[in-house]
Amino acid sequence: MRISDRIARMKPSATSLMAAKAREKRSQGFKVISFTTGEPDYDSPSEAVIAARKAMDERQTHYPPTSGITSLREAVGEYYRDHMGLIYDPSREIVVGTGAKQLIYEALGALVNPGDEVIVFPPAWVSYVEQIRLFEGVPVEVETSDTNFIPDIERTEKAITPRTVAMIINSPNNPTGAIYPEECLRGLAELACKKGIMIINDEIYERLVFDQEECPQILKVCPEARNWVLNVNGVSKAFAMTGWRIGYALGPGKLIKAISDFQGHLTSGTSTISQWASVGALVKSQEYCETMRKGFFERRNLIVDLLSQIEYINFVKPQGAFYVFVDISSCLKRENGIYLENDVAFCEGLLERKNVAMVPGTAFLSPGFVRISYSCSKEDICEGVKRFIEYLEEIHAVN
Repeated sequence: MRISDRIARMKPSATSLMAAKAREKRSQGFKVISFTTGEPDYDSPSEAVIAARKAMDERQTHYPPTSGITSLREAVGEYYRDHMGLIYDPSREIVVGTGAKQLIYEALGALVNPGDEVIVFPPAWVSYVEQIRLFEGVPVEVETSDTNFIPDIERTEKAITPRTVAMIINSPNNPTGAIYPEECLRGLAELACKKGIMIINDEIYERLVFDQEECPQILKVCPEARNWVLNVNGVSKAFAMTGWRIGYALGPGKLIKAISDFQGHLTSGTSTISQWASVGALVKSQEYCETMRKGFFERRNLIVDLLSQIEYINFVKPQGAFYVFVDISSCLKRENGIYLENDVAFCEGLLERKNVAMVPGTAFLSPGFVRISYSCSKEDICEGVKRFIEYLEEIHAVN
């Protein structure tokens, strides 16, 4: 059997690989603390489960419209109107997909021809680059690690060429927890209008904001960019509904139609039961989002306090999501005579010796870092950081 070149070139998700290694060690009886998983550890809200059961009882088990059931598209439109002041026509400017990941993939498929360029801002989520390459596009990296993980507008403009068709932004950010300030969003939006390129705005973590009332929204900051922005969101992070696999995108009608048409050949639409569950969440579970936000706010403060006491690392205090992106470059030294070549080796050693799982920064285009997800209990956070400190001290003790 011959596997296609595009798949052979694709790198597997490092997040999934590290999570799998952690599960394997657990199955062997080890007490593993996993800081790998990018999902809330809360249960889905009861209103979502009730809505799903009602849909099943009413035998809502047939093919849905490709772009999503009307009730969910209307609920999404109402959410954006009530929470962000943005008005979208549910009949032509909103599409529902099997998670935000699928919608980003379909958006790229609708925009990218072979050789076209798409700007990404490292540290960046693991799937952006691979999805761009699957359409034979060229990812163009505009580094942010030296600007506190906030894109520099002048640097971004210099990266734009006649082949640039889009940029992907993500705020609050995975893996850094950074929130792009209004002036940054305005600058990026003005660039998109000036250059005629699309912004794929991945705002899946927009409800998980800690030190300000809300996450700045690019079209609230720059309404004139409406024709150049696709907002991508979903219920996974805000409502702890990762397994239901529901995302939604809001944007210009022409692009939404292209995404929907593309989706018709991929999935023929998304699980009807999951869609009804998402209606229940959006309409009746808004308070649940605040409960989770407060819980993650407490955990953010806990892990930041713990990590701040460690002399061997550096990090920028996260403002949203549930990640800390830690610079461990000073720790890449000799460990018992074995050279820690990179952050991947660092994470492998940490899991092997201390049963703590983290994701290497290389997965996010940022070597020399590790991502810590604090979507776990406070007890696990304390124990995991304690073991992390032990590992760091052992590394430095032999150098």
